[in-house]
Amino acid sequence: MTREKPERPITVLIVDDSATNRRALSALLETAPGLEVIGRASDGEEGLKKALQLKPDVITLDLEMPKMDGYSFLRLLMARAPTPVIVVSSYGHPSDVFKALQLGAFDFVARPSEGDEAGFSKVRAELIEKLRAAKYMRRDEAKAPAAAPKAKATKVPQAEGAKLVLIGASTGGPPAVQKVLESLVGLPVCVVVAQHMPARFTQAFAERLDQALAFRVSEAKSGDPILPGRVYIAPGGEQLELEERGGALVLAVKLSAPNDAHAPSIDRLFSTASKVAPAGTRAVVLTGMGHDGAKGALALKKAGFEVWAEAESTAIVFGMPEAAIKAGAVSRTLPLEEIGPALARDSLSPRAGRGSG
Repeated sequence: MTREKPERPITVLIVDDSATNRRALSALLETAPGLEVIGRASDGEEGLKKALQLKPDVITLDLEMPKMDGYSFLRLLMARAPTPVIVVSSYGHPSDVFKALQLGAFDFVARPSEGDEAGFSKVRAELIEKLRAAKYMRRDEAKAPAAAPKAKATKVPQAEGAKLVLIGASTGGPPAVQKVLESLVGLPVCVVVAQHMPARFTQAFAERLDQALAFRVSEAKSGDPILPGRVYIAPGGEQLELEERGGALVLAVKLSAPNDAHAPSIDRLFSTASKVAPAGTRAVVLTGMGHDGAKGALALKKAGFEVWAEAESTAIVFGMPEAAIKAGAVSRTLPLEEIGPALARDSLSPRAGRGSG
């Protein structure tokens, strides 16, 4: 009987100007089965040379470095040898992360204030999960996305009668969410987004989208109304639900429980929406690792709403869309570039009914 060949470990290159951070990250990753640190670099210039020489499966990247910073490193890497990159960033600079994501970074981890093994152990599980997610990432997606032109439409005035769109996303989600929103500018829709992201980063994400799009984009707060021209981002570290208060549909921010796997949870948003959402509501599950959103998507389907999923051909990581599809909750599977236009056509449709809008 022949033995199965052991699976090759995922190779990692660490690029960070702090020797303490490099040691801490190396020590943390060396204890993780299936991962192998094959190189370390103290600045972007050295990191680029090692990336081209060693050809790692994934790179962890600090952004503030001498000689060549993380942004220049990303531009050159994505042009020469597209490789999944996970930014390890300070909580103090959340806006920097979104610039890196726009330049092609795969995902990010918020670095704890203590740059030692004890500090990094707090994010160990998240970092390892994201490093392993690189295995499922299509190599043609490891490149800087084309810069999208800013939408020029006038902000939609607040009024009653918004059609509601719910979006759930995780790994690879920020640029995918923006891509969908670009097709909805100027239409009478309200969009609520649950993007897996820690506290403070969701506020920066909302601010970035507000500057880039002709929507009013903000981090959601309890009591926010469902109005056209508004986009709400679920706050990191908390749960976002949809409620009916006094005959009006509003958002409610709830404390996260210690055993919650995700905060914000796509399942929580979708499940509460299934009880109160207006006719014609659509839910979309975009790229992400894991299965958050599948249970909530099924609740929406059972309540008569349509759930769409991003196709494997464009999803950075197909885990979440695939889980929703396998749950039997998805009625349409579309490539990312087709989701926004399809939602736009739906928003203008005169059809009525619980799920058909």
